[in-house]
Amino acid sequence: MRFDNYEPGDFYDELFVTKDKPRAEAIPLLERINSLPAGELQRRHQAAQIALMNMGVTFNVYSEGEGTERIFPFDIIPRIVSAEEWQSLEKGLKQRIFALNLFINDIYNEQKIIRDSVIPSELIESATGFLKPCIGLKPPGGIWCHITGTDLVRDRDGRWYVLEDNMRCPSGVSYVLENRRVMKSTFPKVFESMTIQPVEEYPSHLLETLLNLAPPQLYDPTVVVLTPGIYNSAYFEHSFLAQQMGVELVEGRDLVVADGYLQMRTTKGLKRVDAVYRRIDDDFIDPLAFRPDSLLGIPGLMEVYRAGRVGLANALGTGVADDKVIYAYVPAMIRYYLGEEPILSNVPTYLCWEPNQQAHVLANLDKLVVKAANESGGYGMLIGSSATPEQRQEFAEKIKASPRNYIAQPTLCLSRVPTILEDQFEGCHVDLRPYILYGKEIYVNPGGLTRVALRRGSLVVNSSQGGGSKDTWVVCK
Repeated sequence: MRFDNYEPGDFYDELFVTKDKPRAEAIPLLERINSLPAGELQRRHQAAQIALMNMGVTFNVYSEGEGTERIFPFDIIPRIVSAEEWQSLEKGLKQRIFALNLFINDIYNEQKIIRDSVIPSELIESATGFLKPCIGLKPPGGIWCHITGTDLVRDRDGRWYVLEDNMRCPSGVSYVLENRRVMKSTFPKVFESMTIQPVEEYPSHLLETLLNLAPPQLYDPTVVVLTPGIYNSAYFEHSFLAQQMGVELVEGRDLVVADGYLQMRTTKGLKRVDAVYRRIDDDFIDPLAFRPDSLLGIPGLMEVYRAGRVGLANALGTGVADDKVIYAYVPAMIRYYLGEEPILSNVPTYLCWEPNQQAHVLANLDKLVVKAANESGGYGMLIGSSATPEQRQEFAEKIKASPRNYIAQPTLCLSRVPTILEDQFEGCHVDLRPYILYGKEIYVNPGGLTRVALRRGSLVVNSSQGGGSKDTWVVCK
């Protein structure tokens, strides 16, 4: 396979400027691929799939109440970002996370942004992620969003936009690390010849972030990863990160509140736990504070957390910032809290709870993407240009019945990356999810998870909707 016949099309291509002109940072990779003997690239692609399968890189898809474990699809043609461009993205992500953290801390405490009429109080109070039991919380260091996965997209003009913020339990970083491991063995000579920024330091940065949460003056804090269990869609990641950090992977039944502390059951008795990387949603983490029917959480955890005897990442209540209606106000938050202009722009967004904007959305459903405020994974979404009239009418009724619950955005011409489909290169649409850690400082892991729409012509990159992933290389010339 060669790139001689590859056609970038009328999209921003991450590796090519035009059909015969590759981007400068991609030239060493493309030359290496073009030099391979016939059939060699396909053999390497297949070997990469087998390697990931042997490593158990899986996720669960839920259908009709049953979980099906699948290998996460992977394409060996990477996305390449120049170091100069990455520097700008990194700066923008740090600015955004800093402002979002100030926002979350504000709305659970002084609520100045509401009093100053920057964001309507009814939007906060009606957000499903706004948790009244969290009012007055003071997490360690005033940090709420310790681990964030921010979804970015690039439009036809090459400009980056923030698609959404993921601040509850963002997943996917394990695929970043495992993809890189496979790529190093797939293209060892390319890695020797190019300066590609490493991603392998993420687990050590994550552990440092979690240790920073533990109550002060502890000589040897105990950190755990709290998982809902083996049937969770991201269980591979939970176990992988625990193993990489060298900490215990626990379920709710392994923990108990005793003597005013969170403690872990061990063969030698109870052991105090000081910091928890939770992969359980807020509503299920403490049946005494939230859902009383939850069997996943730990009764009494909220009381221990309020008392400052255990750290949680992310802090409870951060899900309010995942609300897609609240997302529309992030540029205003940056201006309000930081007095700065946003470095990264939002995708233009229509708020269906506002009558004039709702009327525009209803009149243009065939041109817009409609999203439910609190859905993820490609669910609760209408891509108007590819929907049937019946589907558009169904969403119109949903919007009119619950306008607070919907936003709409223009259909972006997402950038593409050459991808192996049926033994040929085709441009497939991609997004990018960098991972940001907020401990003593804000750290952005170089690159992130490039998700790719593996269904020909599709704009949906989510793994649950047929998407896969690529390695992301941040390279210096």
